[in-house]
Amino acid sequence: MNLNVIKEQIAHNLNKKVIVSVHGLRNRVDRYEGVLYKIYPNIFTIMIRGEEKSFTYRDVITGEVKLKYL
Repeated sequence: MNLNVIKEQIAHNLNKKVIVSVHGLRNRVDRYEGVLYKIYPNIFTIMIRGEEKSFTYRDVITGEVKLKYL
């Protein structure tokens, strides 16, 4: 995937609900449901139960973070 394509997809879905899957250590996967909140040049944030969590576009490209748009 291309970085610009990822940024465009995320920008297009700003303020929409998403499910985020974060692949961590020891094959652990954390899933969160929230709203795509803000976008910046290097990161994007998701509002999850009143708490803002940030992720990088690189994490999406490498597959460490997966987004499912609702």
